[in-house]
Amino acid sequence: MRLYLNISQSLESIRSNLLLVIFTVFIIAIGISALVGVHTAFGALTSSMVNNFSTLGANTFSIQNRPSTVVMGRGERRKTFPPITYAEATAFKEKFDLVPVSITASGSFGAVVQYKTERTNPTINVIGTDENYLKTARYTINDGRAITPDDLSSSRKVVVLGYEIKRKLFPKEPGVGKKVTINGEFFTVIGVYNEMGSAGSSGGDKIVNIPVTTLRTSSPNPNRSYTLNVYIDDVRRMDELIEEATGTFRLIRKKRYDQENDFSVTQSDAFAEQIMDNLSIITTIANAVAIVTLLGASIALLNIMLFSVTERTNEIGIRKAMGAPKKSIMIQFLVEAIVICMLGGVVGVILGLTMGNILSATLKGNFVVPWMWLGIGLLSCVVVGILSGIYPANKAAAVDPIESLRHE
Repeated sequence: MRLYLNISQSLESIRSNLLLVIFTVFIIAIGISALVGVHTAFGALTSSMVNNFSTLGANTFSIQNRPSTVVMGRGERRKTFPPITYAEATAFKEKFDLVPVSITASGSFGAVVQYKTERTNPTINVIGTDENYLKTARYTINDGRAITPDDLSSSRKVVVLGYEIKRKLFPKEPGVGKKVTINGEFFTVIGVYNEMGSAGSSGGDKIVNIPVTTLRTSSPNPNRSYTLNVYIDDVRRMDELIEEATGTFRLIRKKRYDQENDFSVTQSDAFAEQIMDNLSIITTIANAVAIVTLLGASIALLNIMLFSVTERTNEIGIRKAMGAPKKSIMIQFLVEAIVICMLGGVVGVILGLTMGNILSATLKGNFVVPWMWLGIGLLSCVVVGILSGIYPANKAAAVDPIESLRHE
């Protein structure tokens, strides 16, 4: 009964200082929303990237002329190695015949694909590929067929369309067999991929694949670098085969034993891990912001509670004169501080979940609830409330009833 009375008096006091309470709740809500929102967004990003990078396959590695390091931010430059020539790529594919090897090359990152009057935006990736591309890139055919060795040997002008391109150009009819133009050049559609999502391998659904030999003849580029994608059935052999592939390509490039590699070997899952590491740095910064904000909120709450003690000196004196014990006075002020913090925590959790999952929806990810961080956020509110309320509660409990009754 006494606890109920203390809580009731605490709530009444909160209502009487509503403006200051709202201000403090707002500050606390900012800190909690930063904490919960960042971890909600991070969970959504992680889920989205796991789904997207799984299309690359954990059992795939690539040899290319770019370092495998992921660079985020300005001021940093990634050095590039000498381009991997087509002759080097085909030599590797012939020598490293233990597992499937796919040769790919970028043609254009801003192509326009057109069928009659329908045309795409100039955002289409043209990728030259070979017969092993489906294994290493993890695409699957929805309609038609993939590129074959015959297409390569004859440098046929055929194309496999990404799902979004097919939906744009042929919304109500099959695309296979139709003639489309890619940057004004005619190609016959031989296949359509299944939907991959916005960030799938090599451009997701905004991709067109043509034979890599056709790319060389229709869009010659002496500085073009080719990428070798190696697929491994047994991931337990990954390290072993990476070493063998590295040795094989060093021989092709005629590197001496004392010379460093002038190419990069990258695992698809390692690439995703690097991105996650960079995102974790952002999360750490956001956590620090949340902690500083909560510290500011605790100082604001401490001031409010001290102000409340001064304003209610007369009330405290009357309660003590009527026999209220010190413990009861302390509990009342502690409850006030905790309730204010919990209000801020609840508002912050709602804001954090909303903002985080708006980002998740933008990434076409799942609804994410970081339960652990929700618990940490609300628990931190209780801790802040207790720490901010202890000193004012002790000060209120120590008030002399005789002196306080004279207070105006």
